Amino acid sequence: MKVIIIGAGIGGTSAGIALKRLGHEVVIYDQMRENKPVGAALSLWSNGVKVLNWLGLTDEVAALGGAMDYMSYRDGRTGETLCRFSLDPVTATTGQKPYPVARADLQALLMERFGTSDIHLGTRMVALADDGATVTATFADGSTDTADMLIGADGARSITRDYVTPEGTPRIERAYSGYTNYNGLIPADTGIGPADQWTSYVADGKRACVMPVAGDRFYFWFDVPQPAGVPYDRADGTAPLEQTFAGWAPGVQRLIAAIDPEVSLNRVEIWDITPFPNWVKGRVAILGDAAHNTAPDIGQGACSALEDAFALGIAVATNTVSVEDTLRRYEKIRAERAGELVLRARKRGDETHAYDEAATTAWYESLRTTDGSDILRGIIGNIDESPVNLGAGVLEDVL
Repeated sequence: MKVIIIGAGIGGTSAGIALKRLGHEVVIYDQMRENKPVGAALSLWSNGVKVLNWLGLTDEVAALGGAMDYMSYRDGRTGETLCRFSLDPVTATTGQKPYPVARADLQALLMERFGTSDIHLGTRMVALADDGATVTATFADGSTDTADMLIGADGARSITRDYVTPEGTPRIERAYSGYTNYNGLIPADTGIGPADQWTSYVADGKRACVMPVAGDRFYFWFDVPQPAGVPYDRADGTAPLEQTFAGWAPGVQRLIAAIDPEVSLNRVEIWDITPFPNWVKGRVAILGDAAHNTAPDIGQGACSALEDAFALGIAVATNTVSVEDTLRRYEKIRAERAGELVLRARKRGDETHAYDEAATTAWYESLRTTDGSDILRGIIGNIDESPVNLGAGVLEDVL
């Protein structure tokens, strides 16, 4: 069987590897001209790492991952440690250690393992058609390609999503999550936080965080609640952060001072998409952000795309009635689970970003008394229902 994948991101390349390992002919098209991922790094919780292990990348991913052994929350204004606890229970209950990784490093690994000769960059799909026997993609340069199946991993502004949306229903649009995220990479610095710890400074509905990635680096990010469309010029560099986080703890000031905007500083407004049930039309399906664009508040965006790749691979390997039937079964496995994670991230964002000030104040107070077990239950709960667990779940008695 030949498969076209539109999109060479985390979801598209991992799905491509899975389908190639099953013996299918797979080709990927992407409109980007070179590997320049959006965002500096990502959280690979145990469910995402398990998919990469399944794809044969166990050692490579472990080498890319940061040694994130602890989690700590600090008062953003004073720097006081509110709580600190080990993340060992995540590994013990799920059977897999989580890793933060630099996105470009993981992207390069996936593209290399898939095979760069089968990835066509600078190629934008503008239309697709399914005649019941094959599906044809048309590209902006007038070229076409035809296959037995097409997977749209073409991101939050997906053309493929528009295609699979039932006729007569409103176009699916993104919703603003209420905050802007600044992120990037800096050398690890114990003046900001320990090199083996995810450290979060919190106050006033804002966050300044670091987590370790390979190469003795910190992935950093700041969350700034503000309206959509606030002007920003890259020449402004860190000036908005200096203004927004003025008066915050010395660790936060040290973090801002360590940022080189010319080397690594991204700014992105955070949007998501309200969950919807229709991921498939005939021989065409969507995957990743095209299907479940998610705010990063629970760190499951990339993991959810990897779950898509796993579910698609399992469906293709085990269901042989027809392409259409296989894709409907893939949709059945994924749509409800992925949509639930989108909603959990929204709820978490409401709490952390002071959209409900009373809830955020209560959360800050709870951080002063927690031993971490409640936070760990939330993290593990996001992993528990993953299809990678094949119904086995996690070892609930560890916590």
